[in-house]
Amino acid sequence: MHRTPPQTGDRARDPAGGGRRIRGIVFDMDGVLCDSEELMAEASCAMFRETHGVSPSTSDFHEFMGRGSESYFGGVARKHGVTAVLPRDRDRTYEIFREVIRGRLRPLPGVIEFTSAARAAGIRLAVATSADPIKLDAILVEIGLPHATFDALVTAEDVTRNKPDPEIFVHAMARIGLPPADCVVVEDTIPGITAALGSGGRCLALHTTFARERIEPLRPDWIAPDLAHLPAVFLRDCGLA
Repeated sequence: MHRTPPQTGDRARDPAGGGRRIRGIVFDMDGVLCDSEELMAEASCAMFRETHGVSPSTSDFHEFMGRGSESYFGGVARKHGVTAVLPRDRDRTYEIFREVIRGRLRPLPGVIEFTSAARAAGIRLAVATSADPIKLDAILVEIGLPHATFDALVTAEDVTRNKPDPEIFVHAMARIGLPPADCVVVEDTIPGITAALGSGGRCLALHTTFARERIEPLRPDWIAPDLAHLPAVFLRDCGLA
């Protein structure tokens, strides 16, 4: 699908008016609902020290974020001359992660308010994350979003290909029973936005992780700083304004 260059306004394609009504919203997790990546890296560093006797820094994990457990743990292990053992290393990291996030992890601005308003408006909601179910469960509990907030929860265990492949978002849209044209994916990373646009749905890109200038060339449908500061046209397309 051809996409016109992004505009300087809030909506990249059509700043003048609304589009097809949004009936489903698929949220990425990290960078959209919360920011747990540094805490996950902290837990992973502790696991590597305990299990492998090496001491990576949290920055070692940055290039592997959102790319699945094999890349995340395997990539850092190779950097430090050891071999990751999965699922053992992942599972131990999640045990540490549960402890690390207690009292430290909060929802990002607007998350609770927007998901509540969207549900009240009859919009179907899903989370689609490259994380594993145990991480998703721990995060939703800690940030105060009951599982029942969402009509579907899709994780790395449900797909075979990682972002920028759109499989995870296509699967989530199917799980909430809507065609891609009726859905929007909320993403914050370049691989995630690429996957969202490849899914056939529309994309709301948040510049919580990358600067707006990095996101604009990808031509998402809307760009916003977070879920507390959404474009008026996007809200109208959701039936919320």
